[in-house]
Amino acid sequence: MQDALKPEPIRSPELDVRGIRHGFFTRNGGVSGGLYASLNVGLGSSDARELVLENRRRVAAAMGVGADRLCTVYQCHSPDVVTVSQPVGAQEMKADAMVTATPGLALGVLTADCGPVLFADAEAGVIGAAHAGWKGAVGGVLENTVAAMERLGAKRSRIIAVLGPSISQRNYEVGPEFIERLTAESPANDAYLAPSGREGHALFDLNAYTIDRLSRAGVTASCLGRCTYAEEDLFFSYRRTTHRGEQDYGRQISVIVLGDS
Repeated sequence: MQDALKPEPIRSPELDVRGIRHGFFTRNGGVSGGLYASLNVGLGSSDARELVLENRRRVAAAMGVGADRLCTVYQCHSPDVVTVSQPVGAQEMKADAMVTATPGLALGVLTADCGPVLFADAEAGVIGAAHAGWKGAVGGVLENTVAAMERLGAKRSRIIAVLGPSISQRNYEVGPEFIERLTAESPANDAYLAPSGREGHALFDLNAYTIDRLSRAGVTASCLGRCTYAEEDLFFSYRRTTHRGEQDYGRQISVIVLGDS
């Protein structure tokens, strides 16, 4: 069923600066139905391809670019960043972050609980977008994105980074293997874990962990504080789908564009 509404992304005041357009899109304003209602942009889902492509076209239009200028990659929970200077076809490259100094390219990351982080140094004219789940964040995707932006002329002291909608601590229970890996990286990471009520398990604060890593990387970081799991009317959630035993789930997108002026 077609949604008559146009996509209306959430925006951050911190990224509302001259020469930068951005949006953390919700699940609303698209044409998909059922589990995918309505703005599912995930070509990796089992949603009808033509509907996903129309949803992506709507996102691109909302960002003021053509559909061929919406760049996304095949996300694989890696620390890998690619620098793009021309349009990148959907799932053409494997990586979890992109940076560019080319005006008119829309960098997009897909999420359904993981953290979408949008970066900008407006003065240098350099932007970035990263998909930061716990594996990517622990692996260094955030720091790697900042370093890649610096290679294009950005300065980390000027970079603004905003973490968009992702799963909140109260809804993110993790098991013993996760806890072991996180605390092995640094005993101080125990601060991001809270009791969950189940032996050997804990609640992980992905948002605080992400923001702290960004801050230690020397950028100005903030968080929208929106929970993908709890706000079902606005966001897709992999974990919510898993808890319900549903067969699949949609993906929302967060996008940033360097303007022509």
